[in-house]
Amino acid sequence: MTRLMRHLALAALATTMLSGCSAFDRLKNIGEQPKLSAIDNPTAAPGYKPVQMPMPAAQPASYNPNSLWRNGSRAFFKDQRAHQVGDILTVKVNITDKANIANDTKRSRVNAEDSGIDNFFGKSKLPIANSALPTRLFTADSNASSEGKGSVDRSEALSTNVAGVVTQVLPNGNLVIEGRQEIRVNFEIRELIVGGVVRPEDIESDNTIDSTKIAQARIAYGGRGQITDVQQPRYGQQVMDVILPF
Repeated sequence: MTRLMRHLALAALATTMLSGCSAFDRLKNIGEQPKLSAIDNPTAAPGYKPVQMPMPAAQPASYNPNSLWRNGSRAFFKDQRAHQVGDILTVKVNITDKANIANDTKRSRVNAEDSGIDNFFGKSKLPIANSALPTRLFTADSNASSEGKGSVDRSEALSTNVAGVVTQVLPNGNLVIEGRQEIRVNFEIRELIVGGVVRPEDIESDNTIDSTKIAQARIAYGGRGQITDVQQPRYGQQVMDVILPF
């Protein structure tokens, strides 16, 4: 019990220190608009890791002699689609998600036990005690029931465009992309992050690709600022929600 209390105290102290740093940053920016993030290299981020996926066997490249047309090219002189590290393409984010689930479960059970003696070898009294026979020796009953209901009703829609950068070319030619967009309106910043793996064949002639064709897609849409800060519970309340078992 003492060790558990020590761990809880350390966790609370760490949370307080982290919240203190965040509070200092917020105090420093009082009256100021939230700052936009600096433009940086996605591969230089602390949590960045190159993508590794199962690859098919390498196939030799085929060339068409005496031809000015290149396989897969959609322009006569040059293919304008993204195909190498550093190229930019536009991701058309179209998400329409709707789910409606309802469950209703009921269960009940009734048990009853009743046993007794009306006659003991033809006599109505016990031979030794000379007392009347008990009509009921054991009586028990139980009643159990349970009822559960659950429902999910969710509807989400997001439609926007964001430019992404090719950060890696896999051995089979697929492209790893990542895009980040920040928009500041008054004192609120909206962030849109898109990442995943795309096939060059799925990139359209105008150098755009639909978000439904991105494998391992990671799409995040959120924000930070005064409005988001008001909508979040305080750090102490979040800690208590995690620690309290009820």
